[in-house]
Amino acid sequence: MLEKKQWLLPEGIEEILPDDALHLEALRRKLLDVFSLWGYELVIPPMIDYLESLLIGSGRDLDLQTFKLTDQLSGEVLGIRADITPLVARIDAHNLQHEHPNRLCYTGTILHTRGDSLKKTRSPMQIGAELYGHSGIESDIEIIELMLEMLAMAGIENVHLDLGNVAIYRGLIEQSALTELQEVELFDVLQRKSQPDLQELIARYPLDESLKAVFLKLPELNGGFEILAMAQQLLKDANDRVKNALADLEHLAKKLQISFPALSLSFDLAELRGYHYHTGMVFAAFVPEIGKEIARGGRYDNIGEVFGRARAATGFSADLKVLSLLTKTIAKAQPEKILAPCVDDSQLAEFIRDLRAQQKIVIQQLPEQSGNIEEMGCQSIIEKTIQGWAVSKL
Repeated sequence: MLEKKQWLLPEGIEEILPDDALHLEALRRKLLDVFSLWGYELVIPPMIDYLESLLIGSGRDLDLQTFKLTDQLSGEVLGIRADITPLVARIDAHNLQHEHPNRLCYTGTILHTRGDSLKKTRSPMQIGAELYGHSGIESDIEIIELMLEMLAMAGIENVHLDLGNVAIYRGLIEQSALTELQEVELFDVLQRKSQPDLQELIARYPLDESLKAVFLKLPELNGGFEILAMAQQLLKDANDRVKNALADLEHLAKKLQISFPALSLSFDLAELRGYHYHTGMVFAAFVPEIGKEIARGGRYDNIGEVFGRARAATGFSADLKVLSLLTKTIAKAQPEKILAPCVDDSQLAEFIRDLRAQQKIVIQQLPEQSGNIEEMGCQSIIEKTIQGWAVSKL
């Protein structure tokens, strides 16, 4: 048996070294402060939970991404969280039984069984905010505006926002009266946006010609504001659920245009990612540097039903590690480090306490410490003068 190199980490699991950790932690604090100013209260859900609690409303995808183990105390199957939202939903439904809307935020490491093709990490650091207890379009607008504020405060520029509404597809499925198996088949083809497969599938379904035309045209409904006008014409005979969803999408987009006139916007009415999880508006933020969304979210009403309290809900999340990487180049200069000598002196100890109270970094030497000052990253040193202890530049 080959000897395992003890310094190697499992694939997709990484360490964060001091400089990167300092920047990431500063960003975490800054963004949580932003959430707090908007009235979002911090919660800290558990890292591990009963499997069924972790997979609420998430469908099969999250199940495949969840590490599972057997609890030695209860014999129950537990999971390590692969998404924090279901746990926050339980906090809202079970622990914070307010009638008024709850605004909650969180951050913490999650664990995935596999990384995706673009983001190899299996241990993202999820950060997000969620609004429970309000079903109106106003809460969707607030959540999207908060997400954009988060990205702006992080220093991320050239953000592009993609909008959709899964209620459009849900309404069309409701109108079509397809079987459950047919719905699964159609969903799979639309996700792949394969036009030949879609044409073949629709030809076999017992749908009227107008509805067939709608499903065939749906994957093409992506682009700028002109898409909404095309959709209104295409969906003029659709049911009220579809029309209301389209109207909400247009209202939200126009409101964002007023609040963020420079924001790049697009629409994708066949965007069904998270379809088994989301119930209405869905959105994702992109930047040119990364070929994948850097933040995403949407509406997921009634997620807390299994916990005994179905509540309207909308929210977003991002990977703090990705945001940190994108903003590292614009990070502020590192704070000055001051080296203190290894001397047993009460006046020196008091001088060091005063410096640290002023938020200055003081590193005190240890007995017989080797290594030069530059290697320790110090720019100044504490020295004894006639007047007492003082800081001198190197």
